[in-house]
Amino acid sequence: MCSIIGYYGNEMAAPIIVKGLKRMEYRGYDSVGVATESNGQIVLKKGIGKVEEVNSKIQLDVLPGKIGIGHTRWATHGKVTEVNAHPHYSTSGKIAIVHNGIIENFEVLKIELEKEGYIFKSETDSEIIANLLQKNYEVLKDVKNTIIKTVAELKGHYAFVAMFENGQLAAARFHEPLIVGIGKNSYFLSSDVLGFIEQTDNAIYIENGNFVIIDKSKLEILDFNGENVKQEITKVSKEFADAYKGDYAHFTLKEISEQVDTIFKAGESTKDAIKNTANQIKNSKNIYITGSGTSYNAALIAKHILGKYAKIKVDTVISSELQFSSDLIELNSTLIAISQSGESADVLDAVSIAKKVNCKVISIVNSLTSSLARESDIIIGMNCGPEIGVAATKSFTSQIMIIYKITEELAKETFEIKYKEISESISKILENHDQIRHIAKEIKKISDIYVLGRGIHYPIAIESALKLKELTYIHAEGIPGGELKHGPLALMDSNVFVIIINPNDTTYSDTLTSAREIKARGAKIIGISDKKSDIYDYWIEIPKSNEISYPILETIPIQLLSYYAALEKDTDPDYPRNLAKSVTVK
Repeated sequence: MCSIIGYYGNEMAAPIIVKGLKRMEYRGYDSVGVATESNGQIVLKKGIGKVEEVNSKIQLDVLPGKIGIGHTRWATHGKVTEVNAHPHYSTSGKIAIVHNGIIENFEVLKIELEKEGYIFKSETDSEIIANLLQKNYEVLKDVKNTIIKTVAELKGHYAFVAMFENGQLAAARFHEPLIVGIGKNSYFLSSDVLGFIEQTDNAIYIENGNFVIIDKSKLEILDFNGENVKQEITKVSKEFADAYKGDYAHFTLKEISEQVDTIFKAGESTKDAIKNTANQIKNSKNIYITGSGTSYNAALIAKHILGKYAKIKVDTVISSELQFSSDLIELNSTLIAISQSGESADVLDAVSIAKKVNCKVISIVNSLTSSLARESDIIIGMNCGPEIGVAATKSFTSQIMIIYKITEELAKETFEIKYKEISESISKILENHDQIRHIAKEIKKISDIYVLGRGIHYPIAIESALKLKELTYIHAEGIPGGELKHGPLALMDSNVFVIIINPNDTTYSDTLTSAREIKARGAKIIGISDKKSDIYDYWIEIPKSNEISYPILETIPIQLLSYYAALEKDTDPDYPRNLAKSVTVK
């Protein structure tokens, strides 16, 4: 997962590229680099670290020239080093590239190119593209045919932008996002609209298997056979421009706080799609829901809610596992795919598998112009605005709200969403951070945290453990309450903290019994409940509600606890180590 950007226009390229990279940094932040073309030469700077710190050290934004490319990296091939950072030169230095994705046959190509005298300085698969482009360009003397020949030799999923010494830019897309921004006398090539949204809201979403050439202010879009392609310009929603922290210290805290409003907005821009989804579910023999990470935890909530209230049986499948159980997907079924970005490689692969057996695909996605949306029969928008913090917060509760709205369509007599009550309850939880800050100080040196929940609260226990892992790097594990005696109890001692998800509903008494068993072994108990108990060493109060509302309400304090514990441990809550927001590689 990386962010790529290219600029061709009348202004100095480097400052525009650096700004775009800052906005896309959630996609990768191990290292950063910029290359520009000036007076017929390509000049390049790159370094390890985030955009701002690297730029302050080596002044990426003062590179000369009005044509350029840039990149932030999330390492896949090779360690996090300056040499492995992008952009990469070709051996001659006459071509430079930035790349997102994985070249599967890079080892074979590298051996062949090395035999022919091409030099490789990095451990990356990306450098293959630069040298392959040079080899083909030296023979063909033409950018168009060079790209056609090069993409025919590459295997894998990729998007790349190449800058030639003569000032031409070219970019190709194969199963990784690539978007063209159309400005006034300028063009942008980017993996995300955030890369150019400050400059223009006119965009072309390049289709899979197409490439772009920009030369002398002319844009040409072609397929991999070299045939010209016509694509419509789309107006990008200006909500994507609102990716600023404002008065908040971090995007993560801002996005947690926005949930007071985002629970109202979930699915609102695609109301008909929710009704169409309910009808599709009614008329489908088999329903499968897939997602990765937090989105899979939302799928588990969906399984519980749809089964209990709409009497609809649902199978949930982790997206990365679907390829190993694809024979379980029956013909003419329905697959609901959940993804914040709509670009997750595992989710897109799951959709591809389902479509091969004639499944209808419904997506719950934040970006209505994403790859997932374009592969879907029905699209439901989360409508929660850009989420920059790598750990999902507002997107998770938006996913839950959309699931609730679908259930409400299917079971109107037994299922009712109390929007105002939920929003007011979130506000109440957000009013007092002091108790959560205090607990964050207590857990910062703990090596193990367990989160226990029953019924519909078990998926929240898993999601809570995920948030703690992502933001604090503390080992955390979600446990079903009834399984405590079947293994996890052996782990309980005075060095352990256990978070008990325990609202006062039908699960309350059994979960409190589990808490007593844990307490007897010396572990510290953090209770998340609307009812106080002496069993808890620490109590995080949530407002009294009902089974439908509790999963959202109990999520908020865990998000805050993870955030404040990250601060206590001096980690960056927006950009956890080794993680990226949009997981576009397998």
